[in-house]
Amino acid sequence: MKPNFLVALLPLALCGCVVTAAKTAVDIVTLPVKVVAKGVDLATTSQSEADENRGRALRKAEEAFGKRTRAWEKQCKSLEADGKTCPPAPIYDPPEGKR
Repeated sequence: MKPNFLVALLPLALCGCVVTAAKTAVDIVTLPVKVVAKGVDLATTSQSEADENRGRALRKAEEAFGKRTRAWEKQCKSLEADGKTCPPAPIYDPPEGKR
């Protein structure tokens, strides 16, 4: 009677192995798809990332323009005190890319 009892419990004991094996098989099959998707995601730039990069470039360009303008004003003030004429004012140079 004991061997029949053990045989009856055998499917219950192995069901976890079957589920684990099936999950592993699914993971192995979907792995190449996940790898390719991750590679495409890393290789491309989303619209929000492009907007962030453009905003960062604009802020840097505006900061550089502000520094050039302040230096020009200081130089112009010094030259006017000596009775000389000022050089032309700096021109805003927008960053490269789409405008």
